[in-house]
Amino acid sequence: MISVRNLVKKYGNVLAADRVSLEASPGKITVLLGPNGAGKSTTIKSIAGLLKYDGEIVVCDYDNHTKEAKRSFGYVSEIPALYEVLTVQEHVRFIAAAYRMPEDDKKIDALLKRFELFEHRKKLAKELSKGMMQKLSLVCALYIEPKALLVDEPMIGLDPQAIEQVLEVLVELREKGTSILLSTHIIDMIEHIWDEAYVMHKGKIVRHVSKEHINGTTLKQVFFESIGTNA
Repeated sequence: MISVRNLVKKYGNVLAADRVSLEASPGKITVLLGPNGAGKSTTIKSIAGLLKYDGEIVVCDYDNHTKEAKRSFGYVSEIPALYEVLTVQEHVRFIAAAYRMPEDDKKIDALLKRFELFEHRKKLAKELSKGMMQKLSLVCALYIEPKALLVDEPMIGLDPQAIEQVLEVLVELREKGTSILLSTHIIDMIEHIWDEAYVMHKGKIVRHVSKEHINGTTLKQVFFESIGTNA
């Protein structure tokens, strides 16, 4: 479970998150939608513990700043945060060491092969394309087998095949009971996999819907109705 209560984050005089409350439940793909500048990334980064904020954020029953919470969730950022002088393979081994997990070469190789990175495993991060960097970030997040997963604009820079791979992984994680919070503005790509959705606009949550309760309305329709009435 990822739970956010009354999150407030300011950048100077700009209120990027205005009393934001949301939940991502186990076994569900929860999406956070909004136009650029709506506050989605600020919310995700706050959950990941990368920003100072006011409010309460709990991940898997722990305050998000605790070691217990950090061991429970994986985070895939919009801009991959990699170490330029580590190879692809070394990144995954570093994550294993950081999380005090056993280094499992078979598991590492399987993840790299799945995302077509195995042949590039000895390349330095600085030699990778943007799409490869994004896939490596996802591999690192998946290696720890997270109970909760934060994903910020994961489709940026990926080719169609890689996008399908990401969507398949998200569905698999949902079936395992993982809490997934996905921030995106590319609605068409997640239309067939989402369970819960929050629409964010000008720093506020303006709508929350469940797929089972929208009676055939598309998520894109929900989004534009929400933004239109709250613009």
